[in-house]
Amino acid sequence: MGLTDGGALAGRVDQRERLPVARRVPLTASRRAVVRGRPDGVGPPSSPEQPYDAAVPPAAPASRSAPDDGPGASADRAPAPTSSPVPAALDAAVREAGSVLGRLGSAAVNVRDRVWHGHLADTRRRPRTTVTGGRGWTLHRYEPLPDAPAGIGLPILLVPPLGAPDLAFDLRRGNSLVEFLLGEGRTVYIVTYDPAFWSGRRRGLETWIDDVVPTAVARVCDDEAGPGGEPRPVHIAGWSLGGLFVLLTPAAHPELPIASVTAFAAPVDVAAVPIVAPFRSIAEYTGGQIFTTLYRLLGGFPAPAVRAAFQLVSVDRYLTKPVTVLTHLDDRQLLEQMEAVDILMNNMVAYPGRAFGQVYHHVIRHNEVATDSVEIGDRPVHLADVTAPVLLIAGSDDGIAPVDAVRRGTELLTSSSDLRFSVEPGGHLGVLAGRRAHDHSWATFLDFVAAHDDEGR
Repeated sequence: MGLTDGGALAGRVDQRERLPVARRVPLTASRRAVVRGRPDGVGPPSSPEQPYDAAVPPAAPASRSAPDDGPGASADRAPAPTSSPVPAALDAAVREAGSVLGRLGSAAVNVRDRVWHGHLADTRRRPRTTVTGGRGWTLHRYEPLPDAPAGIGLPILLVPPLGAPDLAFDLRRGNSLVEFLLGEGRTVYIVTYDPAFWSGRRRGLETWIDDVVPTAVARVCDDEAGPGGEPRPVHIAGWSLGGLFVLLTPAAHPELPIASVTAFAAPVDVAAVPIVAPFRSIAEYTGGQIFTTLYRLLGGFPAPAVRAAFQLVSVDRYLTKPVTVLTHLDDRQLLEQMEAVDILMNNMVAYPGRAFGQVYHHVIRHNEVATDSVEIGDRPVHLADVTAPVLLIAGSDDGIAPVDAVRRGTELLTSSSDLRFSVEPGGHLGVLAGRRAHDHSWATFLDFVAAHDDEGR
């Protein structure tokens, strides 16, 4: 059925309710466009500890019905004796005391391990080898998991954004998109960027759209060539600004052998991002001179400022972080997730000067992506020129790329052979690396790429 809010999507994009992962079947490529969102009140509730993504409590067990002893049995059966409320209350108190003692024991173990080892999370990165690179960037290939299948489907290339490190794709052992894909037998590549600041101030968005991503795609195709030497298409996926990179690259270079495109939390329409509104107003009033002068003097957007921008969106959660820790000392998984997120935040890198200036003027100030005419290398690039299958994933609690900011892409990608839009649990980071991502956004992503493993063959 059509989207309930109508507009340009009506009649083109369908919306259907997600089935639980255990019962879902892979999506088929025959559908022209599919939206996989959740109506209000369906699916897991928002997590109060975003971006740490606290666990959703399990459902209560189903009640048992009395056995059927045949007709007339209920009349002949003696009435059940009425139990005393005292033993029942005592039993409940004993169970509650046992639960409290169990939580205290878990909390004590977590505190001991944190003090003794200095950490809880296993943040070792999955092993990878360097394939190639260029000025300011490197292409890596992850090693297969020892006990997992290998070589299933077409290769996947991951593209991080500027500012945030590639750690987001491999956050911690047991909660890593890279680890998940490798466990499914996928061949995974990733592009990383040197932490250049002043030395990289002349790198613009065209560096990524015309050089980094196209070169990486071509190299992966060659490395994964078939037995006869024929190149294999590549699935590309990006997060945040990296999501815009993977959308704009096939628009600018339709000749690239791209099997599919997936954008996690890509803010296509910044007019729908509340946090950006004050900066757009200041830019409108001053003609953009204040921020232009600052980033030119600094040579870019410093790493501390990038970190502050991420934290500003969830300032209330960061202020209440000590309370969250104290009230969840028994929750090992949550504590590990918070620790891994802190490590990621402490490794933010600076935006190159020219690239930040282009993001500020073209993406934020003039909202050119939403108007489908982005200036890249002195030429306009249009999302309407993307013909590859596209999956747009939005986080239900994302303050940096809200649902409406991501949904705008469905109105622009009019030439995509299979356009899908999905709203998944989590914030800007949580939708990519949260504790619920495994059963939601990662599963949606895997279904999508599996449906297009035959592209280009």
